Amino acid sequence: MTDRSRIGVMKLDPVLVIDPIAANAKLLGSLLRGINPSVNIHTAQTKPAALALARDINPKLIFVESPTPTLDGMQLTRDLRRSELACREAPIIMVSSEATAAVILGARDAGVHEFLRRPYNTGDVLKRLDAVVGRPRDWIEGIAYIGPDRRRFNSAEYSGPRKRSSDGSPKIQKINQALRILSAASAAVETDPSQAARALLTQARILIEASAGVEPLTKLGEMAAQLQSYLTGPAAAQDGLSKGQVELYTANLIALSPPEAHPKAA
Repeated sequence: MTDRSRIGVMKLDPVLVIDPIAANAKLLGSLLRGINPSVNIHTAQTKPAALALARDINPKLIFVESPTPTLDGMQLTRDLRRSELACREAPIIMVSSEATAAVILGARDAGVHEFLRRPYNTGDVLKRLDAVVGRPRDWIEGIAYIGPDRRRFNSAEYSGPRKRSSDGSPKIQKINQALRILSAASAAVETDPSQAARALLTQARILIEASAGVEPLTKLGEMAAQLQSYLTGPAAAQDGLSKGQVELYTANLIALSPPEAHPKAA
């Protein structure tokens, strides 16, 4: 672990450990205190208790058990990501005795940051903490998926395909992803208005940032700023988002973006 990562780990406090088996939580807590003796660790054995603690303590790091007969850690992760809790973007490390491709990819797609296979030791935990602190990933605020960028899933257990070099430059990838999420969010304005609004606002900000200082993208940035103003304006707050208006903004943003960043037709 790098010096920067060690300093960052000290800031991952408090920690919430969610496991229906108290002995498992106690073991993990002992390892974490070996890394940071002053860390505050809170444990929960059920989903209601976990959500209540998450609201009260605002954890900076969460460990959650993979699905068991009494606790579905993947659904709990999805619920946290979609919630209004302050810790909704906190790093989540899923712990499991199974390391099949289905379990690991299921954890990734639920929105976890890392996967920790049992049995584990201090070195295994440190590797996951290093990935969380030393190699942070972009946050994806979508409709079907909310969580860290899955294209850079860091888990040492995962050996699947990474991002391809043929995907284009980082800026083009970022714009492409924002446009794809905008399209999905536009379609969900009436069925999932709260998350659609959150996703739209995030993508507008991303496009503004990606366009800043790049002359060919000036109009794209200006249109994204107009969308941002609409989303945060009194009309949207009072009457709710207009699906037609959002779709028009999305169509204009796609038209103003570089052709190589256009979402491909399904």
